[in-house]
Amino acid sequence: MKKLIIASLLLAIAVYLMFSSFVTDVQINKYSDIQAVHDQKAMDRGWIPEILPDLAYEIVETHDLDTNRVFGEFKCPDSSQKIFIQQLKPYKDSNDTMQWENFLFKIDNKSHKIKFRNI
Repeated sequence: MKKLIIASLLLAIAVYLMFSSFVTDVQINKYSDIQAVHDQKAMDRGWIPEILPDLAYEIVETHDLDTNRVFGEFKCPDSSQKIFIQQLKPYKDSNDTMQWENFLFKIDNKSHKIKFRNI
């Protein structure tokens, strides 16, 4: 009887640990354009940087509620991209990473996307 109780307890702990490690509070949101971001108040929540260009589109953000980490990307016309980049400053000694407040940006010229994450 004692062995059965111990085995059951160990099994319950193992199941709990297994499920708790696989379940995270990660959420992925997709927005067609900047108006959809405003409608969902994603900037107010800090998931999307307020500096995104008005012509940004195909906006995707992933945030983890447990760690408060945010990752995302968006596209915008070349004319808006140039104006956007002028508002950023180089991040430390990096040639391809720019910063605005607590967000880092990386321009991916191959896919024409701008990727961002919080710091």
